[in-house]
Amino acid sequence: MPELIAPNVRLHDAWLEAHHEWGPGLHEDGFGIGAADDVRSPGGFAAWVARLARQSDPAVTVEAGRHGCAYRWIVEDDRVLGGIALRYGDDEYVAWAGHVGYGIRPSARRRGLATWALGRMLEEAPTLGLERVLAVCAVGNVASMTTIERCGGVFEGVRETKSGPLRRYWFQL
Repeated sequence: MPELIAPNVRLHDAWLEAHHEWGPGLHEDGFGIGAADDVRSPGGFAAWVARLARQSDPAVTVEAGRHGCAYRWIVEDDRVLGGIALRYGDDEYVAWAGHVGYGIRPSARRRGLATWALGRMLEEAPTLGLERVLAVCAVGNVASMTTIERCGGVFEGVRETKSGPLRRYWFQL
């Protein structure tokens, strides 16, 4: 049975296995990884996990005028299957990327994990002060469109952005 957990240094090897499966690049949505993050070394991984914890603290983020972000890893039997992030606060990044981002490693896809995780995070959203949640996905990302629609996202339309056209959906909580 999968569970959502806060990022944890104990799962360094399991996270690296998932990261390796995705292949090169910074494309694991929901993990909050940046170009400067050294996730391979134990020290760098610990620093990255600590940064994610700081970003999850509303006192550090929203009050400073930035969005906060609750990061969760989708884990089953100490295997990292994916990640999901729930952003709170309003800034340009949230307006572009939405309140939620998620990704499932290729070998764990088509099991309903993204739908399950999105449903859990939508339950958590009101505790972070959100009354509605914006989810966006690329126009051609049928898997993400299906996930969002299964969870009750209401299609707003397509908006042209710096990364190309994005479908926009809203969840009224």
